[in-house]
Amino acid sequence: MTEQSAWAGVDEQNARYRLLIEAITDYAIYMLDPEGRVATWNAGAERIKGYRAQEIIGQHFSVFYTPEDRAGGLPERALARATEEGRFELEEWCVRKDGTRFWTSVVIDAIRSPTGQLLGFAKVTRDLSERKRAEQALASSEEQFRRLVTNVTDYAIYMLSPSGEVSSWNMGAERIKGYQADEIIGQHFSRFYPEEDRLAGKPEHGLQTARQQGHFHSEGWRVRKDGSRFWASVVIDAIYDDAGELVGFAKITRDVTEKMEQQKRLDQTREELFQAQKLEAIGQLTGGVAHDFNNLLMVVLGSLEALERRLTLEERDARLLENATQAAQRGAKLTQRMLAFARKQELEQKAVDLPDLVRGMSNLLGRTLGPSILIETRFPLGLPAVLADPNQIDSALLNLAVNARDAMPEGGTLIIGARAAALDNTIGRLPAGNYVCLYVEDTGEGMDEATLARAADPFFTTKGIGKGTGMGLSMVQGIAEQSGGRIVIRSRKGVGTTVEIWLKAVDTPTTAEEPAEVAPEAPAQAGRSLRVLAVDDDALVLMNTVMMLEDLGHQVIEAHSGDKALSVLETDRDIDLVITDQAMPRMTGLDLATAIGKRWPGTPVVLASGYGEIDDVRSLTLPRLAKPFGQTELQRVIARALEAG
Repeated sequence: MTEQSAWAGVDEQNARYRLLIEAITDYAIYMLDPEGRVATWNAGAERIKGYRAQEIIGQHFSVFYTPEDRAGGLPERALARATEEGRFELEEWCVRKDGTRFWTSVVIDAIRSPTGQLLGFAKVTRDLSERKRAEQALASSEEQFRRLVTNVTDYAIYMLSPSGEVSSWNMGAERIKGYQADEIIGQHFSRFYPEEDRLAGKPEHGLQTARQQGHFHSEGWRVRKDGSRFWASVVIDAIYDDAGELVGFAKITRDVTEKMEQQKRLDQTREELFQAQKLEAIGQLTGGVAHDFNNLLMVVLGSLEALERRLTLEERDARLLENATQAAQRGAKLTQRMLAFARKQELEQKAVDLPDLVRGMSNLLGRTLGPSILIETRFPLGLPAVLADPNQIDSALLNLAVNARDAMPEGGTLIIGARAAALDNTIGRLPAGNYVCLYVEDTGEGMDEATLARAADPFFTTKGIGKGTGMGLSMVQGIAEQSGGRIVIRSRKGVGTTVEIWLKAVDTPTTAEEPAEVAPEAPAQAGRSLRVLAVDDDALVLMNTVMMLEDLGHQVIEAHSGDKALSVLETDRDIDLVITDQAMPRMTGLDLATAIGKRWPGTPVVLASGYGEIDDVRSLTLPRLAKPFGQTELQRVIARALEAG
């Protein structure tokens, strides 16, 4: 090959290389002379920097630098280092022709001849603006996230080292746990756990679970710096690097004490609602059974009284008749307890002074409890009166005292006391207001949790067969609730039992006006024969009522329904008195009394019932006769009705 052809091949390679460089558009590739002036310019340089070749060739390359970099001598230092070391590389801000700045990667290589003479520099510039914006956005996002985490106050968010030491701390952690960052960073996170949990290895268990499963969640008690406890929801997540190595844990703690308390209150409310619904259902059943049983007992007692009046019996037969009467009377008391539990007994509520009431019962309580029981009373001065039926409170206290006596077979102390109390919020079914808490406390055997849970259930008893009906506490509960209060029972096995009766307090201890009672032998009533309309849908009860009225010397007309009674009154205008049952189908006794009051005003009406839930009767001030009743009670209510009429 000739020398001329060899140079022709070199020129051809150079031409191709130049075409390649000039065609590149993603990089600015150009030459600088030894003084730094632009000697060549490719398409990439034109696109990135904005200058055309004829505009920039011959200009010093410092024109691409920011004013502050030029003032700092950066272009000269770049060429000096490239000259000394053969290469200079840097990421920096550059300026386009239009004055905008962009982030670049700059490489400057020194170009020398075979003899080492500096011929100039090759400069390659790449536009990294997109990457820079992405990095800035990422840094900004990370900073925002760091600020977000740091300033969160509802959650304690912090990092742990692989061994469990605290390595970061946010404001929520400071607020919830009470530690400043400089107090806790570097400390082991187990110090947040109660002593019993640390001894049980719960902190280590949480970290181990997070290592194995990547995540751990639990709820439990945690301890603040001041030693107080709070219920916490805790999440621990394991954090790994790109190589899969554990670098630590992210721990999030939330104070859910209030949520837990709300859930407990909700569960308690649900339980109270369930118990209320259960007792309501039992009460409906019990009330219905007691009503029917009252009717039967009324027939039995009335018949036994009539036989006792009409027959002359030998002593042995008289005792049998007396035993039957006493058994029926005990049955009547049992039905009254059932009605008390069902909150359907008759109440004559008035303002009651509890200390006076208990003092009036002292002799009875002493005889009932015996000498082995020491009775103490604790009543503060100025105790408000309560709205209640004194007879029912007597009965409730006597039942509680007997229960206490049975729980203290070896003797002990019975405390009866009271205190004023104000409720700011509704508790269970007890609305906010002023109350008096009447309590009976003993030092007896007490009850375990299972027994305490069922203590007020009807017919539940721990006494032997035949020694209790299981209706005592149920009756007390019914009396309290029908009076607008409630009972609370507290007991510990081997310590004793306290039963509280919460009753509404009244400001003025005025007593309700008692209706005047007329003795059976009152001349104005005893000698007068009346025409009485007796109304009852139960044939046996009606027959018994008619018998007692006739024994009292009255003329009786019978009716088995309210409609029949109205028909009788339409045709017989000489009726002096109407005695009607309340619970009758189609037309109740109250409906009948209302119809009579409209059509024959002034006609006395007596309402007989085993129920006490008919409040409208009280508003009409009708004389009432509680079943089962005897001839004496019947004569008294007739006298009262005639006097009122």
